[in-house]
Amino acid sequence: MPQVSHPSTSVQAAREGVAARLYELRRDAGLTGRALARALNWQASKVSRLQSGTTPPSDDDIRAWCLACDAGHEIPDLIAANRDADSMYVEWRRVQRAGLRRLQESRVPLFEQTTTFRVYTSSVIPGLLQTREYARALLGQISDFHGTVNDVDEAADARLRRSEIIRKSGKRFAFLIEEAVLRDVVGDVETMAGQLGYLMTAMAFPSVSVGIIPAGPPRRMWKLETFNIYDDTRVSVELLSAAVTVTAPGEIALYEAAFAKQGERAIVGAPARALISDAINSLG
Repeated sequence: MPQVSHPSTSVQAAREGVAARLYELRRDAGLTGRALARALNWQASKVSRLQSGTTPPSDDDIRAWCLACDAGHEIPDLIAANRDADSMYVEWRRVQRAGLRRLQESRVPLFEQTTTFRVYTSSVIPGLLQTREYARALLGQISDFHGTVNDVDEAADARLRRSEIIRKSGKRFAFLIEEAVLRDVVGDVETMAGQLGYLMTAMAFPSVSVGIIPAGPPRRMWKLETFNIYDDTRVSVELLSAAVTVTAPGEIALYEAAFAKQGERAIVGAPARALISDAINSLG
């Protein structure tokens, strides 16, 4: 089956909820779509797009709509709901516009409030387990690809500060890493060797468990895009163009099931360390 590469249904449902409320307000005010358009000096097609969810409204659109429908009291809640929907699908170019350091720091409150982290990755070493050299090399690639402000050194430092949370008591971290991640060199050979060495060190941390999914044996589930499960309340899915936040319980359960299914093939402990050692030795 192909990987999912579009916004989750959580995003669609949130946007449809805002659109449905706009539709209800217009109906409750006794206005037709054309009458509302005339009152706002809009094209009738704009009213149709907003109330059908085809086009997300701006804050100004919501304010104008509510006031025209004599429902000004609805403005704060609708704007908040609309912004929540927007935050579920965030393009990297939007959040990286001011550089990568702020993006690293923006996750700190979420990390602080989360007790159990479950991370699956098929592409790179998880951020919480990265060395500074590996993080810098990876963030440099991201900055070059997306054409963002070059604050790679500051961003790498911020990522390392954020990663200190794995040493805090009262939290649990479960990582599932595809074997290919161990074999793909990020930076240079010395950087990769240091990263793999640190990965073995981190496996001994009391709060950390690391499973390596070996390449080769037949698998019952295809490789997925990288995702992070925060407790049982939120999932962050990393796509090439954007980050998708999933909050619908049914979808969270789907990712939890996927994490468990991938974990069935993972090796841990001494066999996992042997696989990492082999990857280090293959660097030459």
